[in-house]
Amino acid sequence: MALGNRSRSSSNKRSSSSSYTSTVMVMGFIALCVVGVWMMNYSSAGVSTQTTTARTNTVTSTASSDENNTQAAENNNNNNEKPKAFEDNPGDLPDDAIKNDDGPNKSDAAAINEGKTSREKQEQAAAEEQKEDQKQQELNQAQLSEETTIPENQQAEQTATQEKIITADDQPNEKNHQQKNNNGGQSGGNDQIDVESKPQEQPAETNSDNSKQNNNAQAFQDKKPGNADQTQMQQQQQQQQQQQQQQQQQQQQQPQKHQHQQQQQEEQSQGVERNENSQESQNNIQGSSNQQQQQQQQENQHQQHSQEQEHHDQQKPQQYTDETNHVTTLPTIPDQNQQKKNQGEQQQQQQQQEESYPQRKKGNAAADQNNKGTESNSGETLLNGGDSSGIPKESKESKKSWRTQADQSENEKERRKDEKEGQDSIYGYSWQLCNVTTGPDYIPCLDNEKAIKKLRSTKHFQHRERHCPQEGPTCLVPHPEGYKTSIQWPKSRDKIWYHNVPHTLLAEVKGHQNWVKVSGEFLTFPGGGTQFIHGALLYIDFLQNAVPNLAWGKHTRVILDVGCGVASFGGYLFDRDVLTMSFAPKDEHEAQVQFALERGIPAISAVMGTQRLPFPSRVFDAVHCARCRVPWHLEGGMLLLELNRVLRPGGYFIWSATPVYGKLDEDKKIWKEMTALTKSMCWDLVAIKNNKVNLVAAAIYRKPTSNQCYEQRKQKQPPMCKTDDDPNAAWYVPLQACMHRVPVDKSERGTQWPENWPNRLETPPYWLNSSRMGIYGKPAPQDFARDYEHWKRVINNSYMKSLGINWSGVRNVMDMRAVYGGFAAALKDLKVWVMNVVNVDSADTLPIIYERGLFGIYHDWCESFSTYPRTYDLLHADHLFSSLKKRCRLAPVMAEIDRIVRPGGKLIVRDESSAIGEVENLLKSLHWEVHLTFSKNQEGMLSAQKGNWRPTTLADTS
Repeated sequence: MALGNRSRSSSNKRSSSSSYTSTVMVMGFIALCVVGVWMMNYSSAGVSTQTTTARTNTVTSTASSDENNTQAAENNNNNNEKPKAFEDNPGDLPDDAIKNDDGPNKSDAAAINEGKTSREKQEQAAAEEQKEDQKQQELNQAQLSEETTIPENQQAEQTATQEKIITADDQPNEKNHQQKNNNGGQSGGNDQIDVESKPQEQPAETNSDNSKQNNNAQAFQDKKPGNADQTQMQQQQQQQQQQQQQQQQQQQQQPQKHQHQQQQQEEQSQGVERNENSQESQNNIQGSSNQQQQQQQQENQHQQHSQEQEHHDQQKPQQYTDETNHVTTLPTIPDQNQQKKNQGEQQQQQQQQEESYPQRKKGNAAADQNNKGTESNSGETLLNGGDSSGIPKESKESKKSWRTQADQSENEKERRKDEKEGQDSIYGYSWQLCNVTTGPDYIPCLDNEKAIKKLRSTKHFQHRERHCPQEGPTCLVPHPEGYKTSIQWPKSRDKIWYHNVPHTLLAEVKGHQNWVKVSGEFLTFPGGGTQFIHGALLYIDFLQNAVPNLAWGKHTRVILDVGCGVASFGGYLFDRDVLTMSFAPKDEHEAQVQFALERGIPAISAVMGTQRLPFPSRVFDAVHCARCRVPWHLEGGMLLLELNRVLRPGGYFIWSATPVYGKLDEDKKIWKEMTALTKSMCWDLVAIKNNKVNLVAAAIYRKPTSNQCYEQRKQKQPPMCKTDDDPNAAWYVPLQACMHRVPVDKSERGTQWPENWPNRLETPPYWLNSSRMGIYGKPAPQDFARDYEHWKRVINNSYMKSLGINWSGVRNVMDMRAVYGGFAAALKDLKVWVMNVVNVDSADTLPIIYERGLFGIYHDWCESFSTYPRTYDLLHADHLFSSLKKRCRLAPVMAEIDRIVRPGGKLIVRDESSAIGEVENLLKSLHWEVHLTFSKNQEGMLSAQKGNWRPTTLADTS
């Protein structure tokens, strides 16, 4: 009772200063106020109390500091409450640690006097902080009424206030925390490790902790404090206070760990308060029913679980499920400051866990290894189709064995320099619509009006050639009004939606030739052309009969169609297993190439002008021109000599035009000049056949397979090209009126015809010898085979099953960085065609792609591609962006991808993790839907889909 009298004396002294610290006094709860005054004395002795969770029907605060102490007393009603699992907490206290109700927080009179002195200092400080305390009181009252915990920012304010009044002799030590962990905190500490290392095991741990908490709660209620335990408890309390003092000193020495130690102080306060409650608090606890405690425990656990999940989500990667319910991991891109903060906390927690729970750490390490094994299996399937040998990586040494277009094309256009290094901070980029006269049909490198106006001449169709802006545009091309999802192949070959390509000029001027017609909301294509009005199939069979050695789909697999119109010729050659590269200029024949691509037929916008076509030499099995309007006979046959460059030795040139069968003087003149030119080029006129159905004729020529004819010519016109002129150089290389010699070495490409289709698809070219190192570091033939097997596994095990792509809706595909063409070859059984792009700064492997019966083109992705907007269903980029961003910014490249891909189209990216993150940010800024991202060992993959979003503002025209 003497101690009780001292408590009342302390209350009287405190009441004299209560007017400085509170404006609201509820006299109905005098007993709680007495406890609050006593707890304030304890708080001044060095314990930084922080509120956790309290019942709303038992607490009314008098001041901010009094409220914390009163709430700590009420907190004994929740003694079975589980600590926050994401904090480094001591867990539940054992039964013998429950304090005796007879004593205050000091075991002798000296300690009490010290508490009084500290209390007087606190009263002075409280008066100075009155306004701040009042604000804190309002916040705390609102929080207590909702049974929530104090946010971190309010905890920081309370701690800062209390630290001002803590003396050097009243600072705790974190050793007390470790001691409590050893006594009763095993469960709590283990929970923390579980949350950060294996969140999926959290429910099991929670159930175990709940059992322990219920046992402790029952023991806490049934145990009655006695005199035998009083002395022991007081000694333990004295040790705790000394340890807390040392802890507070360490806290001042390490301010950078302040936030983490706040959590420790909170846990220590909870543990000490459980042991140091007054007799009145014990009576309140005994008066509480078991049912109320269990309900409160469930509510607290629910709150703590939510806090645990929120804290854990800040550090763990997000998970996304794609359309096929294949769950993959999406690496988050957190705020850098928050990330550093979380990492610092996690490192401190892990260090303490290693000291306190070494055995548990070993167990978690084993569990993490199993988890990594599961993730590894999923990653192998996504990245390389389950191939344990890993992703083929380009060998640095192999670059010595391969030339690039940039090396070969000495007269190549000057490359742009990289304006920025590292990642572009582009997420949230403000995109605008392109403000151009061509509107929805904008092709940046063909519609550069400023560059075209500066041309000195357009005699050789220079204005139809590529004139790219210095940097690719970062504006977006609008969609045509009324645009709809494209009709699927093969129906698209016969009709398309009018609003997708809303042009009728060709229907007006070429409708009678069955090019295209308007039929309601559709544009229909009867399959005709200028030279095959009654259909392309009859014309194709006519050519086969004229020259049986053509052998469509076997001997002749890849052809070039010059001046293709709407590409019906190439569209119907699919029925004969022939792949046709069709091209035509963007000219008065409005949108002819756009019609072709919308129909699902491969085509590009290009012209026979002043520069070489972007193809290697000696790759096409045949070249076709049906009324293509190209003046082959002029300028010394320069344009026809360009066809000679790309035509395979022994390949055919099919010319169906009025000079072959016309009776007009002009036609006769052109035929005479063409005859002389083809003879001087050593082309053999194989056949001239009339087509009675279409009332046309075709002349079919064959390129020589040796140099004998060249050497026997009396007149050396056209001349032979110089020996240092590389026939494979094709990127911005001017045309020359000369011929390249036919290769004669049996190990050289062009001396033999490839194997018949489809055998040539899987067979390494005969000229790809083992002495040459492949792109991935193995001998070239082995590299070729490995690449093909790799892509077959990836497509079959990953792309077909795990990306949620409806492949029946995919027709036009582009491989933005093809190597051997393995990706396209692995898709051979689908009704798709693949435009293989070999970058000008990559190893020149495009001849290999043509040799296996596929096709492709040279390109530099720092510039726009020569195609219309909305023309591809799927783009595939394998390790493109990580190398590309070293030369140009990625924002214009992503704008170009957005231009090319149809609404609803897909993009698959495989690259370094850093490049994946940058591409993802750009796609999100473009309002693309990112279905999947995955990263492992600095390698990642991304799958995204374009939507219908367009900006509402126009870009500047300057």
